[in-house]
Amino acid sequence: MPRVKKAVKSRERRKKILSAAKGYRGGRGTLLRTAKETVERALKFAYRDRKQRKRDFRSMWIMRINAAARQYELNYSRFMNGLKKANITLDRKALANLAVSNPEAFAELARIAKEAA
Repeated sequence: MPRVKKAVKSRERRKKILSAAKGYRGGRGTLLRTAKETVERALKFAYRDRKQRKRDFRSMWIMRINAAARQYELNYSRFMNGLKKANITLDRKALANLAVSNPEAFAELARIAKEAA
């Protein structure tokens, strides 16, 4: 069997880690071991926060809907319950967008929800 020299592959591996660590401060961007630890940690946070972002957005939409519904003497749960009883199926993203960009339409939805509840 021919002898295998590993220089090319190991250089590629190191280069991949160090290019991912570009812009990190101090040894984190230049030293292989610290760069590798930092990149692994960053990738872990990136994976976790992709899930977290979805939760954060849903939470923000709920806060906006609640704030807008309270202007019409409704709280969030009564508003959503009224919409459900009135058979209006708008998701929270659309409702929050309506509350911000089109208050007249949201007022109409609040009136419908109040009657249904």
